[in-house]
Amino acid sequence: MVLVLALRLQSPPPFATSMNSSACWRFPVLVGGPSVVGPRPGVRLFTNDAGPSVPSKGLRDHFGRSAFGISKRRAGALAIFAATHLGFFHSTLSGGNGVKFIAQASGGEAASTSYTWPEKQRPRICILGGGFGGLYTALRLESLVWADDKRPQVVLVDQSDRFVFKPMLYELLSGEVDAWEVAPLFTDLLKSTSIQFIKDRVKLLHPSDHLNQSTPDRGSTLGGTVHLESGVIIEYDWLVLALGAESKLDVVPGSAEYALPFSTLADAHKVDERLKSLERNRFGKVCSPISVAIVGCGYSGVELAATISERLKDKGIVQAINVEPTICPNAPPGNREVALRILQSRNVQLFLGYFVSCIKETSSSEDLTKVTASTEVGSGGSTGGEKFILNLQPAQRGLGNQILEADLVLWTVGSKPLIPQLTSTDYYSGIPLNGKGQAETDETLRVRGHPRIFAIGDSSALRDSSGKILPATAQVAFQQADFTGWNLWAAINGRPLLPFRFQNLGEMMTLGMNDAAISPSFIDGLTLDGPLGHAARKIAYLIRMPTDEHRLKVGVSWLAKTAIDSIAMLQSSIAKAITGSS
Repeated sequence: MVLVLALRLQSPPPFATSMNSSACWRFPVLVGGPSVVGPRPGVRLFTNDAGPSVPSKGLRDHFGRSAFGISKRRAGALAIFAATHLGFFHSTLSGGNGVKFIAQASGGEAASTSYTWPEKQRPRICILGGGFGGLYTALRLESLVWADDKRPQVVLVDQSDRFVFKPMLYELLSGEVDAWEVAPLFTDLLKSTSIQFIKDRVKLLHPSDHLNQSTPDRGSTLGGTVHLESGVIIEYDWLVLALGAESKLDVVPGSAEYALPFSTLADAHKVDERLKSLERNRFGKVCSPISVAIVGCGYSGVELAATISERLKDKGIVQAINVEPTICPNAPPGNREVALRILQSRNVQLFLGYFVSCIKETSSSEDLTKVTASTEVGSGGSTGGEKFILNLQPAQRGLGNQILEADLVLWTVGSKPLIPQLTSTDYYSGIPLNGKGQAETDETLRVRGHPRIFAIGDSSALRDSSGKILPATAQVAFQQADFTGWNLWAAINGRPLLPFRFQNLGEMMTLGMNDAAISPSFIDGLTLDGPLGHAARKIAYLIRMPTDEHRLKVGVSWLAKTAIDSIAMLQSSIAKAITGSS
């Protein structure tokens, strides 16, 4: 299916440079289909502020013609496509500064509309992604002091309606926090700001800052356009890429079909519901324990293993698999030692030095017996119901093959940035990416070759002083957001930009309801664990909450829960003392 737009070039196409450069070039541009990337840089929706506009008779006649064969021709910055006959042509007229002319294709495809900025002259900043990088950049911009004519208009785009404080998703499984505490609505967080929020998915990026193209009505350089899946087109002066990454499940056969990721609020709810279902099915019955296999023993895998093992207690077994011969290989030694001690004290089986070669589904224990006739089987096997078989192969010498059986498989290994799916195939306007799909940036966090685009968090491939790419952690994204907000202020006000320097403040991990490990970087060799580490971690994250209002609400809620738990423990102790004395 195709979509017809009436477009207006900001400058004449290359093949017409000898003609009058002030002429308004109008072309029928058909965009759509799997190989079409939409309007090229330098093209925007045709509008007429003087009043409603309609396509000319020649243009209408052109749209009414029947099929031309499908083809693709490039003419400089403009890609022109011929297309098949359109069932109908629909135009929409609107007032104000919005779109005056919209086309809709037959078959009910979404018509493109232009996002209307409140002000014409003030800078326009579009932030893609509402995680730690995107949301905190927007809030940083809001907190800075601006001249009235320089204060930017900021729009934040995210596919979800909630900001997710990802380091505390594990507490949703233990019941220690409520969803609203770690996943507040964007509308609630931004209601006292001038930041506009759009819930939508990004479809395509069309940067044009490499063309140094200006907009006559604003007298400033156009940064480009963002195309959303709903059909909305956002024209921006400055763009911040903070899209994050999604779990990479298609690593081995069966992983995408049978394993669950754990990186979003929806993932946490899905895992929690699956655990509840397994717990209900075994309630009051004499049967084998619940078996949960966790692939990956980095921070995420270890925190999941500790949380789930504490939740299941003696009713379940957690099998943690890691290709490295140890857990959390990049963690401070203190955190790693505390985590290893906690896992060994619970029903956690560690399969270190192994990688998963495939995951299969089985409906009975007989299937497991067949495939393990000549192979050692992990002790986590159970019978009854649909289960999953994990084939493990050794990554270290001296180890044999293993086969595990699990009721639930969680995958915490690997992620893939979202930028490669959104960038143009045009060599000149494309965003430079590294092998992992992250945008290459300079030390000011600007994308190389695109002075009006910043990339942070999982979207950025910034390297530290030793040449290593900075880790995709909340701490890095939080600090980059602060620098990005300042550098946007500096760029808009003609000030020099600051180079980003990451300051490692330490690392934290949760290990259960009253267990955690914290290794602050400013005290060498110190590791806080147990209840003290748990309390320190919650206080640190409370301080990092996005707004003062949300911080206050969450703080009061946590204090109330702590008071209730303390009273319950006191009552239990008194009851035990009375029972013992009698």
